[in-house]
Amino acid sequence: MKKMIIFDPAMCCSTGVCGPSVDKELLRVATALNTLKNNGILVDRHNLTNNPQIFVDNKVINEILNTKGIDALPVTMVDGVIVKEGSYPTNEEFCKLLDIPLDTLKLTIKKLNVQKTTKSCGCKDGCC
Repeated sequence: MKKMIIFDPAMCCSTGVCGPSVDKELLRVATALNTLKNNGILVDRHNLTNNPQIFVDNKVINEILNTKGIDALPVTMVDGVIVKEGSYPTNEEFCKLLDIPLDTLKLTIKKLNVQKTTKSCGCKDGCC
């Protein structure tokens, strides 16, 4: 199995999904990583605020930060090789980079069978 590591910019928490206005891209990434985890695929993720030492210890990341600065973050590595910098992988890229089926991260929405009516949701007693 391939090993993916994401080096995040400085964020207030480990996922960046906190506070009054949540960044939709960070929410997508957190959801994708949680889905991968639930499917037995672990992705390491390091936040510059919470774990700055790994940014120093990893020579490749350290070099990127010294030459390009923090604007290069996030950086994604697979098996020790930089595969993306400056933005997070798309869901399709996650699947391709990890050699997993594309449908692993596809959202499936079940259609609800609700009667269309102007005054009722279709419940027996008309709850609307």
